[in-house]
Order: sequence, then C-alpha cells, then structure tokens
Amino acid sequence: MNQNTIAKSFSLSGPGLHTGKKTKITFKPAPAGAGVVFVRDDLAGSPKIHVEFAKVLGVTRGTTIGTEAVHAHTVEHILSALSAMGVDNVFVHLDASEPPVMDGSAKPYADAIKAAGLSPQTAPKNYFAVSKRVEYSSGGTTIIAEPSGGFEIDCSIEYDHPMLGSQRFSVEVTPEKYMAEIAPARTFCLDYEIEAIHARGYGKGGDLTNTVVFSMDKVHADGNLRFSDEPVRHKLLDLIGDLSLLGRPLRAKITAVRSGHLHNINFLKKIVSEHSVQKTEGKMPLPEIKVGETIISADIQKIIPHRYPFLMIDKVVVTESGKRAVGYKSVSGNEPFFQGHFPGNPIMPGVLIVEAMAQTSCLLFLSRPDLSNKMAYFMGIDQAKFRKPVLPGDNLELRIEVLKAKERVGKVKGEAFVGDNLVTEAEFTFVLVDK
Repeated sequence: MNQNTIAKSFSLSGPGLHTGKKTKITFKPAPAGAGVVFVRDDLAGSPKIHVEFAKVLGVTRGTTIGTEAVHAHTVEHILSALSAMGVDNVFVHLDASEPPVMDGSAKPYADAIKAAGLSPQTAPKNYFAVSKRVEYSSGGTTIIAEPSGGFEIDCSIEYDHPMLGSQRFSVEVTPEKYMAEIAPARTFCLDYEIEAIHARGYGKGGDLTNTVVFSMDKVHADGNLRFSDEPVRHKLLDLIGDLSLLGRPLRAKITAVRSGHLHNINFLKKIVSEHSVQKTEGKMPLPEIKVGETIISADIQKIIPHRYPFLMIDKVVVTESGKRAVGYKSVSGNEPFFQGHFPGNPIMPGVLIVEAMAQTSCLLFLSRPDLSNKMAYFMGIDQAKFRKPVLPGDNLELRIEVLKAKERVGKVKGEAFVGDNLVTEAEFTFVLVDK
C-alpha cells in the first residue's frame, strides 16, 4: 500500500478543551514522507512540529507535543483520526496552541477527512511491524504488543465506580470500523474530578456538549451515551492517537488494560527500544530504505553509529536513491550544548548544524547493504556559511545532495533551513573506512 495525503484542504473551528480559546484548524495536503506536521501560524515564522514520540512534552489530561517554545496541546483525537483513516502526510495549521475539542470525540475530524478524501502518493507506506512480544507493566497498567499482519486492539478499563466498573472492547482498526465504532466515543470524567481539573488550570473549554460526566448514580451528557461502553471505546481512541506518535503505521496486536497517556508513551518507547536492539548474527539488521519513506530514530541507529548526545537527526527521508535526502532535527531547549553555548543566549553551534547535515548524508550512503561494514570520516569542509542563528524551538530541515561519489570518497552539498530561511550551507568530503 502506498502513502496517502488528503485530497483537498479543510478547516474546523471551536474552543480548545483545556485552554478554552477559540481555534481554527486547517488541514492541508503534504508531500510523501512529510508525516504529520503541526504548524503554529499564530507564532512568528509559523514554526513546525513534526509528530513523533520524542516530541512529547506532557501527558496531563491529554498529550502535548513540541518544545517549550513551540507546542500543541491535546493532539490525541486528531492523531487518532488521521492514523485510523489512513492519512500518512498532512500539514495541520493552528492559530492557537490547542486544537478545537469539537464534541469531545474524533468523529468531526474523521467525518471531515472522509469528506475531503484521500490522495494516494507514489511512495509506499513505511510500516512498523512488531516482530516479537513486548510487554509494559506499571502499577495496575499492562500493555502488550504482539506480531500481527494488521492493527488490532483489545482494550479494557477498570474503575471502582458504580457507573463505570469494568469494560472491554476489541476491534481490528480499519477506517470503516473506526468511523462506526470508535470515532464517536467522547472524552469523559468523574464529577468529583472537575474541581481539581479547574484548579490546575485545565478544562476551561469543557462542558456537557463535549464531555461525558459520570456521577455516582447518573450520566450527565449532551444526549444519551452513544455506546453503553463509551468510556472504554474512548480510551481505545486515545490509544490509537498516542501510538501514531511512532511516526509510522503500526502492524501489531495491542492488548491494553487500564491504559492512559503516560503509559501509552512509555509503552511506545519500550517497543522502539526493544526493536532497535534486535541483532541478527551479532549485527544490527539494516532496515529496507525506499524512496519517500520516513526513516525514524530507531532505524537511523541501525545504520549510523551516532548516539545521544551526538545523534543530531530525528528522522530522514530519501528523496532520490543514492543522490538526495532530507533530514529533520527538532532543536529542543534541553539540548546539552545549550548549557554552555551560550548561557542566557542559547544558540546551536554552527559545527553541529554541519554535523547534522553530514549525518544525513552518511545515512544515505551507509544504508546500502554493501556498505554496512563501513564508517564515514570527514576529510574536509568547504564554503561553509552561517547565515542565521538556530535557537531553541526551531525545526531544522537538512537538505543534502551528493555532488560526487566514488568507491571510497564522497562529496556532498548541504543546506539547512528553518522554515523558508536558509541558515547554514556547506560542502564536505568524506572517506569510507572499514569499521
């Protein structure tokens, strides 16, 4: 199956669940390999947030992604609808920090995606196929992933509450089943939680039009429950959204008991961690790299040897085999180099921007099976120009083009952009040596 974007743009508006601020959200088609990208049009330069679990900032009453400077709150319903409806690449423009809550479910978003239609793209889908059982357990929560040819979820909740109790719902996630059985399920809370939610500054946009409230003997909502087990279906909806932070469509059977945003993200980290350290005959298995596919951090680390704190790229898209690629780096305020460069005036060192471009080019070369036993060393850096500073919260787009490629030596041109602004450029040569 190939990747999809939306066939045409569309917009929705309404208050955010927690901020209460009215927000307009606009979905626009994106090229193959772009992934899901939030764009904060209300901020200078319209900074972008590429959706991936490394960008998770908070999980209190919802999932927040981005950096301290640029973030988007409560994105799980949108991500759930995009994932389940088969949208791989899309720009999501916001004019505030939190998308509209709509009716508290994902149905308005799923309906709008269906109405807009999907536009197939030439690049194949880049699935993350779970190849072994992975189990996460914390307190009373258990989440398990097992190999599957599709995407199945068995979700259970357990509340010591007379109106909730134990509920369980299982489904193979397809666009049709999602629309009918999952998307309409609304967010919910218990009546005695409301005061504490407001005291912490949350729920300013919440009311009975978008939240189901359970008291000890009654359901308070706009209309009746949409399903007798609506709460567990909404938990499953949230889980789909959080799992989409993997950045690739998931092939797995998921069994979740008492899931929640924090546990969902920790579970996702464990899946990636356990699959990234798999070895075949003592070597990391090279992922299959195809033009237009997004190569995420777990696969990057199978190809190049760099690790934290010197891994300078979050994901890469090969745009022309052996010739061109684009790397992406979200510059967080927590980067270790900002501690000393410079205190009170943090600026990303120019040499590290060049290093990020070089790592992108190394991935392009070393992903070839015949070069899997090689390493790349710098030989020279020429015509380097640093045009604008790169600051915390910026998203770097690293465009590299191979100028010359011989058996052992290569020459590459690199350009780094923040938005539409060229911030750094350089040409560099490197030599391939045996590990």
